[in-house]
Amino acid sequence: MEAPTKEREGMADQAAIRRPRGRPKTVSDDERRAEIVTEARATFYELGYGGTTMDLIAARCRISKQTLYRLFPSKTDLFMAIIADHRASMLALPRDINENLPLDEALEQIFMIDIDEAKEREREAFIHLAISESQQFPEVAALMHTYGAKQSQQMLADWLSLQQQRGLIEIADVASGARMLMGMIFSAMISKPGHPNDWPDRETRLRHLRQCIAIFVAGVQRRTNGR
Repeated sequence: MEAPTKEREGMADQAAIRRPRGRPKTVSDDERRAEIVTEARATFYELGYGGTTMDLIAARCRISKQTLYRLFPSKTDLFMAIIADHRASMLALPRDINENLPLDEALEQIFMIDIDEAKEREREAFIHLAISESQQFPEVAALMHTYGAKQSQQMLADWLSLQQQRGLIEIADVASGARMLMGMIFSAMISKPGHPNDWPDRETRLRHLRQCIAIFVAGVQRRTNGR
């Protein structure tokens, strides 16, 4: 009976070699970062900047603190990532350098003036969070200025500069033009905390935003024949 037993043991060993070990699916760092940013954003909304800790984020993401700190060395770095994620919901930049849309259509796409209501609510929620937390935490105000408004303005100025190089617009100061355009669009697009949205409906606001873009384009469009 000894030989059959050894034979069975050998077959079991071979089956164990062939059998998958059932290791959990490997998650890439990029996927993990995206998951952390999503969970962190919800936590910041719930508890504010001051009430959110890295330990809590790690616990809610069900990851070790070592993993969290490897991907985001500090709460500041994590909030910067959320700002970058938010910036992408405000401006669709950079663009394909070979894009050949009319200026008004390109600007409508850049500012995403007709996004759906869910994305619009998400966008406003972060702006309200940033405004309220900036009043309490100077570091939040500094982050929002440096990595939010300032970078957004620079990206838009770079795009305007490219249009000028292509001979499509004439503008003396692209940085000033970018700031002017962002002021017109965002003041109509975003309601501040404590200030009700005074647009009767989304369509009325959309018409206003398109008129803002049309006025800007008319002002910077390159003149021909000395006009």
